[in-house]
Amino acid sequence: MKVRSSFLALGAFFVIAVGMAGCGSDVSGDAVANVAGNPITTQAFNHWMYVAAKSQAAQNPGQPVIVPNDPPNFDACVAQVKKDIPSLAKTKTATLQSDCKQLFTSLSSQVLDFLIKAYWYQADAAKMGIKVTDAQVQKAFDTAKKAQFPTASGYNTFLSQTGQTTEDVLFRFRINEILQKLAAKHTTSVTPAAIKAFYESHLSQFGSQETRNMKIVLAKNAADANAAKKALESGQSWATVVKKYSTDPTTKSTGGVLNGVNKQQEDAALSNAAFSAPVNKLEGPVKGQFGYYVFEVTKITPSTQQSLAQATALIKQQLTSQSQTNAQTAVDNKAKKDWLSQTTCRAAYAMADCKGYTAPKTATTTSGSATTG
Repeated sequence: MKVRSSFLALGAFFVIAVGMAGCGSDVSGDAVANVAGNPITTQAFNHWMYVAAKSQAAQNPGQPVIVPNDPPNFDACVAQVKKDIPSLAKTKTATLQSDCKQLFTSLSSQVLDFLIKAYWYQADAAKMGIKVTDAQVQKAFDTAKKAQFPTASGYNTFLSQTGQTTEDVLFRFRINEILQKLAAKHTTSVTPAAIKAFYESHLSQFGSQETRNMKIVLAKNAADANAAKKALESGQSWATVVKKYSTDPTTKSTGGVLNGVNKQQEDAALSNAAFSAPVNKLEGPVKGQFGYYVFEVTKITPSTQQSLAQATALIKQQLTSQSQTNAQTAVDNKAKKDWLSQTTCRAAYAMADCKGYTAPKTATTTSGSATTG
């Protein structure tokens, strides 16, 4: 089972949290957060902030890497913006501070979610006796590296572009291996009975309705409808008759043509009549909600329905994916229940994984400058 296994995208390990809000803090020393006595140091936080900023900047080639890691005033961030983005050199400091704060809120929430959950997963794994060896991590890393980077230069370019070290990548693989083992405790197997039950309750997903092509005249009254029908029977073209008698704006300019219509798409009176009519026979008038219809069915496309055997592979894939998603949710819920009360953060870094966090009532606005990417 693959859980958050992307090798290239750091974002695969990040779950974007809601914005910052103040909360109490008993974090001491050179740390931004503390998880059950394990500090997340400022140095580690700043490193991963740089990685996250590099990842974001990579989405917009040519954009400088802005790392807003000096709250609350963001003096260094503002100075970097003015230096690296000449078009913003004369922008008001307060405006750039606001942009730096917004960028910080976004990136720091991602980084701390990654780092805090890494501690949570390792702690739960230890409690459950789950072990991941260095050899297992190395094997997973080597397999992915060989598949995605056939040459050493390609891998080195990846490191340079993302700001990571091999130690960073190995750490991520270790957490991923642990996460897979934790998720396996909650994963349910996809049985033939489950596949059959899903198929029977979602039949419409594995087939298509009957559709019909037709030509129609929607007349405003019965007299016009009868006149239109008589004109068509005498050999006048649909285009001529529709132009003279029809009030339907959708088909008036197309000679009355309606293609690929299912029974639920049109006026019920028209649908009931058309879906019981033979091909190439002029019918009507039929009184409907909007007037009187004269119509002719020109083509019938029968409904289709995959058999259970034909649909099994796709259903299994869907149910397996859902099982993995549910397992991931279960792992996160358990980790949060076990460790949130022991996770404290400095006020400037507070986010959803921190004890005492309160979500802000209103979203932070932005001036729209380039620092927000």
